[in-house]
Amino acid sequence: MNLKSLKYFFFLMMAVITLSSCSEDDDNVSEYANWQERNEQAFADTLAYARKMGEANGWYVYKNWTFENQTANKDQNGNLATLTYKDCDNIIVHVLKKGEGTTSPILTDSVQVSYRGRFIPTDNYKEGYVFDQSFTGTFDAATANPIRSVVGGFIDGFTTALLKMHPGDHWQVFIPYQLAYGASGNSSIQGYSMLRFEMVLKSYKRASGKKWITE
Repeated sequence: MNLKSLKYFFFLMMAVITLSSCSEDDDNVSEYANWQERNEQAFADTLAYARKMGEANGWYVYKNWTFENQTANKDQNGNLATLTYKDCDNIIVHVLKKGEGTTSPILTDSVQVSYRGRFIPTDNYKEGYVFDQSFTGTFDAATANPIRSVVGGFIDGFTTALLKMHPGDHWQVFIPYQLAYGASGNSSIQGYSMLRFEMVLKSYKRASGKKWITE
């Protein structure tokens, strides 16, 4: 290949790379177009469905753990004000399998939990892009390698779910972005993302204890 041909080949390759890069950027923009609106609508639709189906069909709505046992302030007349909450102050739970356990961890406990986290479905990811997971494929308790962490060390939505779970519970949990990574997101989570977790609580351990509780 002579110098003239080499120069032509170089510019041709640069053009291909540039076009490919632009195409990838366009796909990325399209993937997350109207992301806030789509995620807010997805959560609203799921919440409406959960309330329609009800607990009898395995659907639950739990308030953010930070609001539990909240006491209302008194107004100028000494009357207790009415506490009001927004839809995004809740997580949504669909019970996939009820565990054998009957007790739940508290905020300072450590847990062994398996999980898979997804975004809402998009054109390129029909089931939702998996941004993090501790297991692959279909969950199998025999081969799962759960992570260990303190209950209070997670995002509010994830912590709220753990505080309600019993050992052996297998849940699908929908977390609004307000109880996840907010409007800013992080290095791997797009801002305004409603997160959908498949979660399995294996066991938990008290801060001062040595035994992992499975019941």
